[in-house]
Amino acid sequence: MRLILIRHGQTSSNIKSLLDTAVPGPGLTPLGLRQAAAVPAALDGTRVDALYVSNLTRTALTAAPLAAQRQLVPLVRDGLREISAGSLEMKGDKESLTAYLETVKAWLTGNLGVRMPGADTGAEVLERFDAVVEEAAAAGAGSVAMVSHGAMIRFWAGHRSTNIDWLDEKYHELSNTGIVTLEGVPGGGPARGGWTVTDWHGMPAGGLAGSDFDGPAAELAAEQFASHGGTSPNGRDRAGSVQE
Repeated sequence: MRLILIRHGQTSSNIKSLLDTAVPGPGLTPLGLRQAAAVPAALDGTRVDALYVSNLTRTALTAAPLAAQRQLVPLVRDGLREISAGSLEMKGDKESLTAYLETVKAWLTGNLGVRMPGADTGAEVLERFDAVVEEAAAAGAGSVAMVSHGAMIRFWAGHRSTNIDWLDEKYHELSNTGIVTLEGVPGGGPARGGWTVTDWHGMPAGGLAGSDFDGPAAELAAEQFASHGGTSPNGRDRAGSVQE
């Protein structure tokens, strides 16, 4: 199964670097709409059998141009929503952003029982996203696009893939409308693996012009996950050997 994970286009909260994760959330900025309009061309030649979006407004707006071009009806699933900021919601101070990012970092280093302040554990977040992937696989779709969110895509891809090394700079960027493609077979539970990242296109679908404000989720790898002293969150060094 091929899974194409697309981060939504730019929002006003991205510009302000706010932890804006609640439903329904903001719409897209003019730049965000242009980014969304560029997604179909970015996926030109790529088969898409089904299209899923989260229950936040920004993903529906991002998916609309692709849905129109491919004549697909987007399926709204709560499981694709952003990782809830809980008691940190709508905060943008350094302390709050660090608390959010450090929690996701803990999950990626295997501590799925850690709870986001006032919200979910990593295991709970993983389970809800897994359920949507399993639904798509059960429906027989061979190539599925899912429009989701920066922290959610990083966490799920980072936990479920076998080949991400956060020390590799290509994984340090996931701008608005960045696209991550994986191949694999769904499998639930806390165990890692099952998927291989075949492409990590962290730049916006329409190019870099004007896209300097991607919000805190764009900073996850560069500022948090690349600071493991040579070890990726999957417990592997750059050569791929398992760390004890």
